[in-house]
Amino acid sequence: MISISLANATLILGAKTIFNNLTWEIQHEQKIGLVGPNGAGKSSLFKLITGEYASEPGGTVSRAKGVTVGYLPQQPEFDPSALAFQLALDGNPRVAELEKALADIEARLGYPSIYEDEKALTRILELHEKSLTEYESLGGASYPEQVRNLLSGLGLLETDLNKPVGVLSGGQKKLIGLVRLLLVQPDVLLLDEPDNHLDLPGKAYLEKLIRDYPGAVVLVSHDRYILDAVVTHITEIEDGYLTTFSGNYTEYILEKQDRLARADELYQIQQRSIVRMEMAIKRYQQWVQVSDKFASRVHAMEARLARVDRMERPTLERRKMGLELNGWRGSNQVLELVDVKKSYTRPVLTGISFLIRHGERVGLIGPNGTGKSVLLRLILGTETPEAGEIKIGPSIKVGYYAQEHETLDLNMTLIETVRRTGTLSESNAVAFLLRYLFTYKQVSEKIRTLSGGERSRLQLALLVLSGANFLLLDEPTNNLDIASAEVLENALDDFVGTVLVISHDRYFLDRTVERILALEDGQVKEYSGGYSDYAEKIKRDSYAKERG
Repeated sequence: MISISLANATLILGAKTIFNNLTWEIQHEQKIGLVGPNGAGKSSLFKLITGEYASEPGGTVSRAKGVTVGYLPQQPEFDPSALAFQLALDGNPRVAELEKALADIEARLGYPSIYEDEKALTRILELHEKSLTEYESLGGASYPEQVRNLLSGLGLLETDLNKPVGVLSGGQKKLIGLVRLLLVQPDVLLLDEPDNHLDLPGKAYLEKLIRDYPGAVVLVSHDRYILDAVVTHITEIEDGYLTTFSGNYTEYILEKQDRLARADELYQIQQRSIVRMEMAIKRYQQWVQVSDKFASRVHAMEARLARVDRMERPTLERRKMGLELNGWRGSNQVLELVDVKKSYTRPVLTGISFLIRHGERVGLIGPNGTGKSVLLRLILGTETPEAGEIKIGPSIKVGYYAQEHETLDLNMTLIETVRRTGTLSESNAVAFLLRYLFTYKQVSEKIRTLSGGERSRLQLALLVLSGANFLLLDEPTNNLDIASAEVLENALDDFVGTVLVISHDRYFLDRTVERILALEDGQVKEYSGGYSDYAEKIKRDSYAKERG
């Protein structure tokens, strides 16, 4: 059954055409991954479906009768004074309506006059049964606990439940917005990067929610692991066109490569055919000068050439940022922690010890709030440990990528920032920024005007200029599109240096790290391999423990 369909939909914002003549169908119970470069129009497509934007005349967006749509934007907006838990509870207003209705019915059942009118009593008892059945279907008395479990499963801490929404992070607000949608259960869920800022347990919980969701889900995500785990189809938006593929992300990549190869082959065949026809026309035109009998052949061949539906040359390789992390050899022992301890109102790190050697790629993982960012600040020296020792090799230069881009001065322009970090002339600085997909106009604009993905690319560019040989990366793929994440992965492969990365991007961890440090309950446990190796080891250990 088709839940939502677009026919010849065209969206123009200002002077820019976002997409033109799109046709698309969302089927009931499909799980669709919507992918494409940053700025391709994924969020705009969602807003077109919800009615926030309208198609140009001639295009239509229609829903099947009775179909409801829920939309989670990248940055949900709520009353900043509302308390987090209460805001989530209010996600399904029908629960509060039914509670009030049941209270009214019970109050009316206390009137003696009701029992004197048999028909009125029958009606009110039937209404009570109907309302109670619906109330129980929505969770009933356990509804608050259901809401609490959803929030907890996605990673919102118990201590944050009674805080005003205004003091919560953007990621935490998004969790509340997601829970509010899940409580209502619309027929179609439109989720714009719901996994951003979720830790690994939260992402696993989200995957289960999407897989088990009884309606259709359209998911914008740069997390290839999630796209492999939950989607049944991939819809790609690129250059204003939509293309749908069956299967998950990996299957989409393979099919896309096959399609491009076939399209390029057909294009080359058509080009050779066109060249042959053009050459034949030239020959016939020369012969016409000798004999008029070739004139009809010229006209026939020109008509045939005019009827050719010329194919556009397929773009086999999109322009990507030119990231080259050079680095250098440095000390053999890059970083050593010996019994490091740190507390605030409670113990956070209770005796951390590990050693990282030259050339290693190490992933630091753990649930949100366990102290991963605290550990990075201790290594950077912006905080000091209460006990223990942190040793950095004598010929090590540290480069730091901050998750929230706090290392960037938002009031500086891009070119000022680049020239301050590296000794570049103005022309070389502009050329350098263009390699990171910035436009000529952007290089003279302030950093605060950039999107999250653009700020991420700028931070990576500054890492290159820093000449660091030890990279501390805090969630480097959070705002990058998939193509840019792949560029980063390849650059880290070629990097002559050492990497310690905090990441909840499981696909990225599998591609880049060879050792996992798992931080839980103030302690670090070490595992060989990438994320999948770690997950398999945890699964085996859990199974062995259950078996006794």
